[in-house]
Amino acid sequence: MGRGKIEIKRIENSSNRQVTYSKRRNGILKKAKEISVLCDARVSVIIFASSGKMHEFSSTSLVDILDQYHKLTGRRLWDAKHENLDNEINKVKKDNDNMQIELRHLKGEDITSLNHRELMMLEDALDNGLTSIRNKQNDLLKMMRKKTQSMEEEQDQLNWQLRQLEIASMNRNMGEIGEVFHQRENEYQTQMPFAFRVQPMQPNLQERF
Repeated sequence: MGRGKIEIKRIENSSNRQVTYSKRRNGILKKAKEISVLCDARVSVIIFASSGKMHEFSSTSLVDILDQYHKLTGRRLWDAKHENLDNEINKVKKDNDNMQIELRHLKGEDITSLNHRELMMLEDALDNGLTSIRNKQNDLLKMMRKKTQSMEEEQDQLNWQLRQLEIASMNRNMGEIGEVFHQRENEYQTQMPFAFRVQPMQPNLQERF
């Protein structure tokens, strides 16, 4: 049973439209390859998806095919585009040449041809540039001083914290040494014979009665 005939109109469902595009695009490119091989034909196919993505097949150089097309039809497809491109290239070249001349003038080169007004304008430009450089330099110096001051303050804070830790450590060590000393003193008193222990100087009055 054959497939039903599909009405040729835009497919509204985007998923179905994408699937159909992929299948038919591959079919067209496959047929183009087949006819170029089977019939020794020169074939070029370019397909742009709605997203702008391009797919192409060319059995030979596309430029050669377009040149042959131009010769047979007399149509120059890119004349206007090339003319605009040439104008743009010439404009860029002219701007670049002018910039090179201005750069040489700023370096003090090739200024003999400048008149008095042009020299005054050049001097003003150099003065403005020098002022901008000095302002930028001053800003950088201020920033460096501020950063240095901040680092010094941070260093002082770290040194103070270090001193506090050292003092706390010394106090803790002294306390531990004192505890060890008293502990050893008590042990010494415990181990000492009773006769050699220090006796109270005041006699026990209860023994006299």
